[in-house]
Amino acid sequence: QVQLVESGGGLVQAGGSLRLSCAASGVSFSSLDMGWFRQAPGKERQFVARISRGGSTTEYADSVKGRFTISRDNAKNTVYLQMNSLKPEDTAVYFCAADYRLTRTPSAVDYWGQGTQVTVSS
Repeated sequence: QVQLVESGGGLVQAGGSLRLSCAASGVSFSSLDMGWFRQAPGKERQFVARISRGGSTTEYADSVKGRFTISRDNAKNTVYLQMNSLKPEDTAVYFCAADYRLTRTPSAVDYWGQGTQVTVSS
């Protein structure tokens, strides 16, 4: 059974940084594409970033490109999201996602973490 556990959320001022982590268990981590999605109050869950199983390919939503960096450590079964230059509109619950072929479509994702709150104050 795949388990994804996020950590690293919190409250930060605009312009600040946070790093989210997601630890996976119950699966061969290096066989999975990994990603991050977010959901703000009253809004649909949306794609943020994804990384291929080997880490060679990354992709970002336009809204975070140049500010966020996704990375992974297959030896530690962990994926990270480094978030810099945070804006109030980045406030959301951030979810770790995993799939054998991860797409940008939330409804197609097989595995989810429980989510971690990120709040950016102005």
